[in-house]
Amino acid sequence: MKSTFATVVCRVLAALMIWTPYQIAQAGMIGTEQVVQQSTQLERGNVAAFMSRSEVASQLQAFGIDSKTAQDRVASLSDEEVRALSGKIDSLPAGADNNGWVWVLVIVLIAGAVWWAWKR
Repeated sequence: MKSTFATVVCRVLAALMIWTPYQIAQAGMIGTEQVVQQSTQLERGNVAAFMSRSEVASQLQAFGIDSKTAQDRVASLSDEEVRALSGKIDSLPAGADNNGWVWVLVIVLIAGAVWWAWKR
């Protein structure tokens, strides 16, 4: 004994399962120029975002370069130069350059010298 509600729901769900794949799948070919243009725009955005950071702007000011001048220079770069610069930005470490092992070595040497002098 089936209820009318369950029958209607099952039929609606079956119809949706048949209809949905044809609505979702929208594939097409993308031209090479479009991909290159989008990647170049992303790389220019990456460089522009890097140049707008406060640390970079303050360092440019220390070198005597106005941030507006730097942005104009970045805008005039060729696509290859932007790609190279963006690649260098992406390969930079996320934090500061950590030379902690050097400090550990210095502290160990100082502690060893103090211990050696104390034992004499």
